[in-house]
Amino acid sequence: MQTGNRLKRLLLGRAMKSDQLGETLLPKYLALPIFASDALSSNAYATQEILLVLSLGGAAFYGYTGLVAGFVIFTFFVVVASYRQNVHAYPSGGGDYEVVSTNLGPRAGVFVASALLIDYVMTVAVSIASAVANLASAFPALHAHSTIVSVAVVAFIAAINLRGVRESGAAFAIPTYGFMLGVYVMLLIGIWRVATGGDIVAESAHWTVRPEGQFAGFALAFLVARAFSSGTTALTGIEAISNGVPAFRKPKSRNAATTLLLLGTIATSMFGGITWLAVRSGVHITEQNADLIGLPAGQQQKTVIAQVAHAVFQNFSFGFFYMAAVTAIILALAANTAFNGFPVLGSVLARDGYMPRQLHNRGDRLAFSNGIFVLAALASALLIIYKADVSRLIQLYILGVFVSFTLSQLGMIRHWTRHIAASSDAAERRRMRRSRITNAVGFVSTGLVLIIVLLTKFTHGAYLVVIAMPILYAGMRGIHRHYERVSVEIAAAPDEQLTLPSRVHAIVLVSRVHKATLRAVAYARASRPSSIEAVTVSIDEQESRELIADWQRRGMPISLRVLASPYREITRPIIDYVRSVRRESPRDLVAVYIPQYVVGHWWEQILHNQSALRLRARLMYSTNVTIVSVPWQLASSERMAGRAEHDAAGAVRMGHPDAEAAEQTVARQFEAGS
Repeated sequence: MQTGNRLKRLLLGRAMKSDQLGETLLPKYLALPIFASDALSSNAYATQEILLVLSLGGAAFYGYTGLVAGFVIFTFFVVVASYRQNVHAYPSGGGDYEVVSTNLGPRAGVFVASALLIDYVMTVAVSIASAVANLASAFPALHAHSTIVSVAVVAFIAAINLRGVRESGAAFAIPTYGFMLGVYVMLLIGIWRVATGGDIVAESAHWTVRPEGQFAGFALAFLVARAFSSGTTALTGIEAISNGVPAFRKPKSRNAATTLLLLGTIATSMFGGITWLAVRSGVHITEQNADLIGLPAGQQQKTVIAQVAHAVFQNFSFGFFYMAAVTAIILALAANTAFNGFPVLGSVLARDGYMPRQLHNRGDRLAFSNGIFVLAALASALLIIYKADVSRLIQLYILGVFVSFTLSQLGMIRHWTRHIAASSDAAERRRMRRSRITNAVGFVSTGLVLIIVLLTKFTHGAYLVVIAMPILYAGMRGIHRHYERVSVEIAAAPDEQLTLPSRVHAIVLVSRVHKATLRAVAYARASRPSSIEAVTVSIDEQESRELIADWQRRGMPISLRVLASPYREITRPIIDYVRSVRRESPRDLVAVYIPQYVVGHWWEQILHNQSALRLRARLMYSTNVTIVSVPWQLASSERMAGRAEHDAAGAVRMGHPDAEAAEQTVARQFEAGS
């Protein structure tokens, strides 16, 4: 137990008190890498996703890349402008869920939450798989182990987040800023080389793209729309800042809005620059290796950003490997956005009764530990099922986030409409009307993108998300109904009085006369029940006769009842007897005292207490029956308690930061044995 606690403290750090929550609040320079790493990192694959779709028509269709990228950048700024309204109006951290629930009703809010939760899981899976794919572009041997490496990276990022929001931000800030530096340096060098008459040529520039079909008219428009929907992966993560406003330092809303503006400026400039370099250098990339004629046999295609870096830096190998490394790291860290957003949203949903209440509580490092564990498990499962294949995972991506974008903007339109009607200040009404126009443009834009994404990705895997969202929605509604039903069922009426049972009938379960039995009998008698008796089950007649003889020889002060068990069952005869007592006196309380060993090692638990566990599980379903466990500490447990007490005393003497935790451990063990 103590070894496990020491290991936990080593990995996660010492526990933090609730009043230290203010120490975890983030300045803008740390909030940017924490909440914006997803949107920033999408620059590593957003351009690639556009080119992959356009390649279906052949290399000539790459000419539409600039048009598609322009629409993506426009949509990005519309969404950023819209969400700047959100963080000012709803700074409590509920984000899209709170906006939609307040203005469109709780059902719509829960549906948005289901979309966001799914998209957070997809963010982790896609980001990690893409990170490993980029790293494999520089180190091809990793291709064969991509699934194992991806799951290991998920576990690592989860562990970092368990240490707390601020520490994860400090750990991830340097790689995020390192990626930004690498991209801007690459862009400046590329621009300088072109401006001075040089040229940049990708290794795939002279390879031939084999088209999969002919595209004209409606088919061409659909292909361009599909490329646009794939490029909008660049917008993922914007909503995380809206959900994370409480994590900012004061003034929270203004700092969050500033961070959103910084995110929009940096992300779109990087996306536009990488797209320009990809087109200028003649990058060719296809969904299937066989469609890229010229690719050496057995070689995997390099990612777009890897090809661009190789073309820009040419013989400067350090620049190429630096970009490969920081790209892989930032893609892995993009999952950190989801590791902040998913647990916070899960906590809000748990507070409102739509998710298990365990997700609402913070861990000892003031992080939402249970939410982090759930997200890591779900993302790992997806990576294993899809074998960390980015092309397959990306088809499940983005749909959920645009559902939340669209409904959130509709909710904000209603928000401003309601407040305009209630306001009598002309200047304030003008300001709110401008805000409503911003959100209206956001609603129309994101709604159109949602329709495009749904139509273009549905048959490519997005239908799974369309199925999953209603299932998750129904599950959360079911959890809410359960909590509501339980709340009504256990509520005490204002005039309800404390009602005592007519009598208390105590039953002490006996297998043999030993110290644990004697303690149980003594404890039962000390509670002063109306009646008391000992009960044993006769499985072997000889053992039963010996038990009766020993009971009489010791002159035990209570009677011993022997229950026959011709089929050698222990649990059933006791359950039947307790129920018979209940039937005779329905208003009486039956208290069943069960001796139980307290052991010091996990394997000892397997050897003891199994009958007691089964009995407790069955008796819990009997009304007016109370189960009382009477512990008896075996030597192994006493040694563990002594060791814990020694460690606590040493910690106190040395002023160890875990002294309080150690003292609490000793106190709990002492109370369990009292």
